[in-house]
Amino acid sequence: MRAVSLLFHDVYASDPAESGFRSPAADRYKLTIVAFDAQMDALSRIPDLGSRIPVAITVDDGGVSYYTVAADRLEALELRGHCFVSTDFIGQRGFLTAAQIRELDARGHVIGSHSASHPARFSSLTPAEMRREWLTSRRALEDITGRDVTTGSVPGGYFSAEVAKAAADAGLSVLFTSEPTVERSAIDGCVLAGRFTIRRGHPHDMAQRFTTSAWARCGAWIDWNAKALVKPVLGPSYARIADWILAERHG
Repeated sequence: MRAVSLLFHDVYASDPAESGFRSPAADRYKLTIVAFDAQMDALSRIPDLGSRIPVAITVDDGGVSYYTVAADRLEALELRGHCFVSTDFIGQRGFLTAAQIRELDARGHVIGSHSASHPARFSSLTPAEMRREWLTSRRALEDITGRDVTTGSVPGGYFSAEVAKAAADAGLSVLFTSEPTVERSAIDGCVLAGRFTIRRGHPHDMAQRFTTSAWARCGAWIDWNAKALVKPVLGPSYARIADWILAERHG
């Protein structure tokens, strides 16, 4: 099955610290409300959105802006999103509360696991640690929503076959990664779905481009694979250089 899955993170009015994790690395993926609205407006201009290739809107981390901003915008487009929650942070400053998660579930949004503690490098954990992260998160969300939670997304994009195997062993049947692809595959019965990331510095219609243009999706795939080669070489300088390249390309 082919599908375009879009990956968003937090949205903020004036300060990135309003929602989700607070760090320079996290801020690279956060959008202002104005920028998020522009992406949604561009999506709304696609004729028969989702009729040719299914489109999924996913939002990672479990920041409060999914409830305060994103959900209403998606519903205005007659869409429901996938809200992936790092459950250790539920109720903390900038994150969703249990009551908000329960309401989002009732409104038709898909509530899924983004692990329990959002480890910095999920794929470096032992299989037992990975399984515990998925299982702890699943159970917390099921206690809140009162229904089975079988969908998850990989924190930080640190994916490996062992990550998928642990997710399957913990009861997840669909796992979203950060690889930009429309192709689906499976490991141990767990379906793997790639995603196209929308981040700070992207053009206002990047979500629309990823949805409608094979060329845009191909460019994202090339960037993804190039990053995999250069990231270990650049080390701590990678984030700064990547931001500069993105600004030059889309400026």
